[in-house]
Amino acid sequence: MNPKRPSESAVTFARTMTQLDANMLGNVHGGVIMREVDSAAGTTALRHAGRPCVTAAIDELSFFAPVHVGDILVVSARVNDVGRTSLEVGVRVEAEPLAGGDRRHTTSAYLVMVALGDDGHPVAVPELLTDSEEDERRRRQARVRRQIRAERLERLRAHD
Repeated sequence: MNPKRPSESAVTFARTMTQLDANMLGNVHGGVIMREVDSAAGTTALRHAGRPCVTAAIDELSFFAPVHVGDILVVSARVNDVGRTSLEVGVRVEAEPLAGGDRRHTTSAYLVMVALGDDGHPVAVPELLTDSEEDERRRRQARVRRQIRAERLERLRAHD
């Protein structure tokens, strides 16, 4: 299995938000944005792993600004780090008015995806090659999130 660079599996999706995506105030539902985030993360993970991947955890999903009907939603995803069978994918969501204008950062998320074999069980994923300081920064931060996730689960299990 050949190692891959983050740029080899990165994706960017764009979709115009319609009334079907929004509440009666014209704001796009958070769940609609979450679906787009999950789709982008899954596609990025599949491209890296070369296999179907499923969402195992969402470490963070933060909304910073609303998305409105008529905005173009731009969702970008990139692999930040890999484990043996899992990948952390960072997703950034931006929105811009359909008629043009400034693009605004609306959402960020970090998802843990697991690659599945034909039998539905986790399988190994290719290593991640980083060749920029930005990629290395993303990897270091992903490893901190992995450590925090493990510590959190350990602490919760202690109270079973």
